[in-house]
This record gives sequence, structure tokens and C-alpha cells, in this order.
Amino acid sequence: MDVFGKKKQNQQNDSHITKQKNKNYFFAVVPAAGYTLQTGFAGLLSANVGFYNDKGKDAKISTITASITYSQYNQIILPLFADIWSKGGKYNFISDNRYLSYPSDIFGLGGATDPNQDHTIDFNQIKLHQTLVRKIYKDLYAGVGFYYDHYWNIKVISPQTRMIDVFIQKEIGTSETASGPVVKLLYDSRTNQINPQKGSFLNVVLRQNLQELGSDNEWASLLIDAREYINFPKGSKNTLALWSYNWLTLVGDLNYLLLPSTGWDDQYNTGRGYVQSRFRGKQMIYFESEYRYRISRNGLIGGVVFFNVENFVGNLRPYDTFLPGYGAGLRIKLNKKSGANLCLDYGFGKGSSGFYVNLGEVF
Repeated sequence: MDVFGKKKQNQQNDSHITKQKNKNYFFAVVPAAGYTLQTGFAGLLSANVGFYNDKGKDAKISTITASITYSQYNQIILPLFADIWSKGGKYNFISDNRYLSYPSDIFGLGGATDPNQDHTIDFNQIKLHQTLVRKIYKDLYAGVGFYYDHYWNIKVISPQTRMIDVFIQKEIGTSETASGPVVKLLYDSRTNQINPQKGSFLNVVLRQNLQELGSDNEWASLLIDAREYINFPKGSKNTLALWSYNWLTLVGDLNYLLLPSTGWDDQYNTGRGYVQSRFRGKQMIYFESEYRYRISRNGLIGGVVFFNVENFVGNLRPYDTFLPGYGAGLRIKLNKKSGANLCLDYGFGKGSSGFYVNLGEVF
């Protein structure tokens, strides 16, 4: 509205939401069409709302994001994500809920799999991840939660015969449930989680799945998600963002679909340059850097360049392969108060490339 409206120059203000706390809610709604390697062409309707429960100087923004996507490959994706901060920032409630109906490709285990040896897998998934943390010191929080994942109607199709692959189907099964408590440690000095420009983030989650609580198998995993945002050059409107994402299996045997995998982080954003599920293993080590810069002075149009590298360990033997990805993209400001951007990226990997679309920054 600023672009097409008749606002005076001295009334324009492109600062982020931390300076705009008089209003209660900041909305961004985007109907869009997109394309990714995993979904083909897709139509989606995405909505994001940011709000404050506190007007203090260091108050953190609460966000709720929901969308519905239907793709060329008959995939349905319905996420509902909430990150709510209490008044005074004493508590943080995170609710991550998804429904997927998801025919897609899988490639085997480890980091040395053949991109031409893929199989089509179809499944339905319900994901319900809830955590509540309490402040223990400044920006440091600790708490507990409960994670539930259920897969059903799993079918593995051979690319040659288009029939059920009996051997792989037997290994993966037709359904799987993982259910159990989590312990969470959170450090978050960012003031705007939608579009961070400075600060640090650390999320450590220890998950234990128990048969007594409905799990088909007992196993434990550790997630370490660390991010740093640096104003560079200092005093500019540009940001250097760094991301380390380590998804580790500690004990037990996981169903194939529950193993760490490219593009299966909570926001489906790791591994730009590769198709989702391209690599999978019991251990995932990942690092990404991204430089975000303004193209237009008012912040409406921006750009990014990024580089990532990932490494996987399979079930049978380790792989020394480090898998790089890189690319560039555009940012279109949808709401200058919340900082919400429409992100349009093109990434390249080893023998692959493709478009990636997000509402809000990739990390």
C-alpha cells in the first residue's frame, strides 16, 4: 500500500516491528503459485500474523502461521504453527501441527545414493509437536513438551514396474507411530523471529519415544539448532545469517520416514539446491550461511545469496561425502511492520537445481 498510496516521504517508515507496537496485530496473506522439485507446480494460500503480548522495549513478537497447499503431484500440505510469548516474556509456547498427504520420491540411506535410483512413496502424516518453556535467566529458557507423529497408508512404488516394491515395503511397513516426551533448552535474543536482523538463537531438543505412550519403537534423538545474525557491514541494513542444524539419533532404530533427511526440518528448509528427501541417515550434520541485503532503499525489494553443506551417516556404514548447495534469491516485503517477506530462491546442488518459495525468512 505504501508503493501505490499517496503517503508523504517523511511519513514513510520501513523499520521493523520493534518500533511499531501501537497496533495489536500485523497480518500478511498471500495467495500464490510456485514450483519446487518435490511438489512440481503448486497453488497455495498462506497467512501470517504477528503480535505483541507486551509493549516493553525487549518484547518478542508472537507469530501464528498457517497455509494450505495443493500440488501438481496431488500433495496436500496443511501446517499450523504458533510461537507465542507471554506478557513479560516469562513463558514461550510453541505448537507445530501438520497434516500431509504426500506422494513423493525417496533415494535410500546415506550421502552417496544414486539420484537415478529413486522410488515413489505415498503416505499420510499427522504431526503434533507441543512445547512450553519458562525463562530461567534473561534470554535463556527451559521446559518440556510432547511430540506425536503418525504415518499411515504408506505405499512404496517401483519406478520400473509401477507396482508395490514388496522388499522396500516390508522394510518400511504400512504405518508408524512415534510418541513421547521432550526436554527443551532455548536461548533466543532475537526481537523479531519473522525476519531476524540481529541476535542469537539456540534450540536443543532431547526426544524420547516410548511404547507405553503409543510408539511402535523406542528410540531417542537429539536436535541442536543454532543461528547467529550479524549486522554486516555494521550500521547498514544488511544481515549475515549463519545456521547450524544437527539432527542426531542417539539410541534405537527409527522407521525410514522418521530418520533425519534433507528438507525435513520443521520448516522444510534445509538443503536448498536438492529435492526434499534426497539424502537420509541416522545422523545429519548441516551448516548454511546467507547474506541478506537491500536492493531498494525503502526495503520493499531485497536479495540474498546463500551456501550450505550437509553430511549424512547411513545405517550400515559412514559416508565422508559433504554435499554442498548454493544459490540466490529475491525478497519482497509483504509487511514492513512485522518484517514478513515473500522469499523466492533458486538453488543448485550436486547434479540438481530448483526453485524454493517461503513466507518469512528461511531461517
